[in-house]
Amino acid sequence: MVSTITPLTPALTTEEREAILEAVREFAETQLAPHALEWDAQSHFPRETLGRGGELGLGGIYVREDVGGSGLSRSDAAAIFEELAQGDTAIAAYISIHNMVAWMIDTYGTEAQRTEWLPLLTSMSGFGSYCLTEPGAGSDAAAITTSAIRDGDEFVLTGVKQFISGGGEASVYIVMARTGEPGARGITAFLVPAGTAGLSFGAIEHKMGWNAQPTRQVILDEVRVPAANVLGGESQGFKIAMSALDGGRINIAACSLGGAQWALDRAVAYVQERFTFGEPLAEKQAVVFALADMATELRAARALVRDAAAALDAKAPDASMQCAMAKRFATDAGFTVANQALQLHGGYGYLHDYGIEKVVRDLRVHQILEGTNEIMRVIIGRQLLAH
Repeated sequence: MVSTITPLTPALTTEEREAILEAVREFAETQLAPHALEWDAQSHFPRETLGRGGELGLGGIYVREDVGGSGLSRSDAAAIFEELAQGDTAIAAYISIHNMVAWMIDTYGTEAQRTEWLPLLTSMSGFGSYCLTEPGAGSDAAAITTSAIRDGDEFVLTGVKQFISGGGEASVYIVMARTGEPGARGITAFLVPAGTAGLSFGAIEHKMGWNAQPTRQVILDEVRVPAANVLGGESQGFKIAMSALDGGRINIAACSLGGAQWALDRAVAYVQERFTFGEPLAEKQAVVFALADMATELRAARALVRDAAAALDAKAPDASMQCAMAKRFATDAGFTVANQALQLHGGYGYLHDYGIEKVVRDLRVHQILEGTNEIMRVIIGRQLLAH
């Protein structure tokens, strides 16, 4: 049975933090890792296991405690997601997206919205989905066309959202829709409950990786929601969406670290066991150099992630840039390290049973989502040139 932890405040002692990470590590090792390959092969979404994660405090890691959150810092969260990803990168990434939704409601929601949704989300007896991307608006998020037309005390939402993690499984969808002028200033965020008339979903997408979490289109056909379901005020949706992505980028970077570290650890063990031309692979200088570079890249990436998380906790003026730097570097490094670990395993790395190829497939999308790594370069470059 997985041990539980009492949710703590951000002012953790070293001992308290290590106790939390040890509990998360145990959860990843006993509840995620033994099932990861099966869930991937069967495209199984493990609701019950996620519910046990909710009991551990993983459904609202940096949500306030009055609604069931754990009240931890972004720095703590980054360490937690790295541990989770060593058990299953796809499920760790899903938990990171769920946490982003919970944080948005906790930060920008009214007390009524917080009370209605957050106990459900923090316990992970229900899930949240983030609906920004559209078939014709990916990196250019301000170009979304989903509309929200005021009709008395309600808004009527019409449009399609693309690549939505948890589509069809979530209890609540945060939908960005256009209520005003073209561009970023005309976007509003809405809370759309599952089961609302006119809300439907596309078929489950068949993806390269992340098979344990469902990805679907979210289709809104004249979906009526009360004006009370506006999150954070009219025309604030783009700002809210972008602020959420700062933290999301740190989380997905941490997931890349965890998956890549798992792959590196397997590679280190394998090259000492595998003999070729009469000696262990570990005796080959090229292999030693490869392992050295892999470990160095991950350590550098981890430092960037930790710095970015600390900047976000401190509300540093350059926090968004640091988050973009960490996301770009860590997701690139994570994929490269996992892919190199596969190469060091030779043909065995290509087999599903070894788990390495799954990690490679899962980590590849981290370079695309939460803002592509090309967009991360745009963010960083523009901030540098603005000074």
